[in-house]
Amino acid sequence: MFSEGTIIYFTPFYFKNGNTSKNKYFIVLKLVDDKIVLGSLPTRSNKIPSFINVSHGCVNDDASSVNCYVFGSEIKICDNGFSFGLSTFCYGNEVEDYEMSILEEVYCVEGVDYEVVGVLLKNEFDGLIQCIKQSKSVKRRIQRLL
Repeated sequence: MFSEGTIIYFTPFYFKNGNTSKNKYFIVLKLVDDKIVLGSLPTRSNKIPSFINVSHGCVNDDASSVNCYVFGSEIKICDNGFSFGLSTFCYGNEVEDYEMSILEEVYCVEGVDYEVVGVLLKNEFDGLIQCIKQSKSVKRRIQRLL
């Protein structure tokens, strides 16, 4: 379930900060020593300044402190043809680390707690990782782990 590039749909996802749980996509970016999962929680919320026009790919604007990888709507991004129905955004500063043991404990039943949606195409995964690594807004610890 936690192989790099995998998109998982949690039903629901329980946030580390205690926010209300909700159904959420999760992209596995990196496994560290089979203990830590680096992940991104894509969102449909567009926080990119209006003067930046990117429909798919990396947005990295240090002046605006924006780092984001955009998955354009209906663009096939996974090996099985999966695409997001609406433009979806992965913000570099929102990449978090998660304890794999906790994730496996909370989400133990596939088809009930979660669904594996697909695996990102190599060019999409590489683009996402490079985009995050370029950002000045991403925590240095996260950049080093990637």
